[in-house]
Amino acid sequence: MLPDAPLFSIIIPFKAPGPYLAESLPHLLALLEPRFEVILLPDAPMDVSAWTDDPRVRAVATGAVSPALKRDRGAELSLGEYLAFIDDDAYPDPAWLTVARIAFEDQPQLAAVGGPAVTPADDPFWARASGAVFLSRLTGFPERYRPTPPSRDVDDWPTVNLIVRRDAFFAVGGFDTACWPGEDTKFCLDLVYKKGGVIRYLPELFVWHHRRPGLKKHLRQVGNYGLHRGHFVRVHPETSRRVRYFLPAAWVVFLVAAVLHGLAALAGLPVWGCGGALIGLGFGAYAFFLVLILCDLLRFEPLPVALAAMPFVALTHAWYGLRFLQGLTKKKLISSLGR
Repeated sequence: MLPDAPLFSIIIPFKAPGPYLAESLPHLLALLEPRFEVILLPDAPMDVSAWTDDPRVRAVATGAVSPALKRDRGAELSLGEYLAFIDDDAYPDPAWLTVARIAFEDQPQLAAVGGPAVTPADDPFWARASGAVFLSRLTGFPERYRPTPPSRDVDDWPTVNLIVRRDAFFAVGGFDTACWPGEDTKFCLDLVYKKGGVIRYLPELFVWHHRRPGLKKHLRQVGNYGLHRGHFVRVHPETSRRVRYFLPAAWVVFLVAAVLHGLAALAGLPVWGCGGALIGLGFGAYAFFLVLILCDLLRFEPLPVALAAMPFVALTHAWYGLRFLQGLTKKKLISSLGR
């Protein structure tokens, strides 16, 4: 690295500049660690001078390609020793790069660090409800959505808040551009299991991340994750063949069995004598599970937001599970631009 080169290259893929960029740029330029560059990766050419006169910011048009391709392109153009990936609808805490720098300097064995992406307090009500779905320890990975000590090693982390050593990034060939979403899962798998790299979760390394504003967009995102995770169970079992990913799918199978049992009973067909009791027990257990989730959410969100999140939770389980089962049947997934 040249003496005057930036220490960090912040790489941001997006479709077109808009309100999110107007919000995030001031936060980026106010970072406590000043040795960075910002590489913006829109589809079409943009006039950076209309947004900032800071020479550390530049834009490179990529065309309408996937976020994975954009990130690889940004990495190729970067000058920094560390590549800091963040989404266009997120903005960092002022100490974001400082925390990462200290961790890399203190622990030379680290290939990457990641941290939580916290829902901003001023997000719209229904966006807050969408984000609340993931805050409970009973709904998956709360460490990705709120600071959750202690610091620990992980083998799968999203690119909304992932900072990678430059040499480690290129050692694995960057992101697998055939995947979207899920390119981050494949990248982390290669980094940890093929190259022996260490990814460290740092709860104090956080960014603010806007959530999908409404149920339809929320379920679309969740469904895409479920589809790709189900497919990854087949092709990348090292980090995807885990019990927690199968639980929503098991719930969907139960729901289908309950519906078939009910239809058979209504039609006067022979049914298993204990089936009705077991189905009732299953629905009762799930209702109790939802109550536990609600109690957990109330630790982080006010009652109206927590209550509004409960339909999101139930539909998330069902839709993720259904798409997960669909992904299990796919021998190959065609990449989407996510548009």
